Amino acid sequence: MKVLMVITSHDQLGNTGRKTGFWLEELAAPYYVFKDAGVELTLASPKGGRPPLDPKSNEPEFRTDLTRRFEKDAAAEAQLNKTVRLDSVRQEEFDTVFYPGGHGPMWDLAEDKHSIKLIESFIAAGKPIGIVCHSTGALHRVKTPDGKLLVQGKEVTGFTNGEEEEVGLTKIVPFLVEDEMLKLGAIFSKKANWEAHVVTDGLVTTGQNPHSSGPAAKSLMAAVKQKARPSGAARAS
Repeated sequence: MKVLMVITSHDQLGNTGRKTGFWLEELAAPYYVFKDAGVELTLASPKGGRPPLDPKSNEPEFRTDLTRRFEKDAAAEAQLNKTVRLDSVRQEEFDTVFYPGGHGPMWDLAEDKHSIKLIESFIAAGKPIGIVCHSTGALHRVKTPDGKLLVQGKEVTGFTNGEEEEVGLTKIVPFLVEDEMLKLGAIFSKKANWEAHVVTDGLVTTGQNPHSSGPAAKSLMAAVKQKARPSGAARAS
């Protein structure tokens, strides 16, 4: 199995003067779900090179065994240092794509034409995709092959209004993931703040928050394997 992971290149939290980027747990947990399963993994970002880490995600309260493992993993760090440019990757070379979150994607991946086209090409090819937390916002301009909004009528999850309120960034982000999905006609599924929650609807697997990133990666792998079976169809969960 070949998996592409798409990480934000954006490092500014609006005009607050504070830094943002990708959320470490949302990279590390899925990374090891894939790596430990023997998957061939490629990391990409809009600008290529080392993507910016949200410094908050590396504070003691947010560190996990897997974030510590990642930081001590020379091969993982070397791979993160040299992400390929997003405009150079082709859907045909991968079985699936996974988008870790963090606040960064709200500014770049949500509007990035290469990201939008890439997701559209995976959907058109009938390949499952996985997206977690704020990166659900990267779906808001994605369309199906027949020109309909991908999320319209689809059950999805992502960072909730309540979670955004708890971190105090409701007025800072370009849009609220939950509100935007509902506005576009999605069925937004959520659990209590910070509770792990994963939804699979057709080809799209989404996770609510950082704790959902590992489970979302597992669900995505299951969907890819199911798709590979001649009689299989992705199971909704």
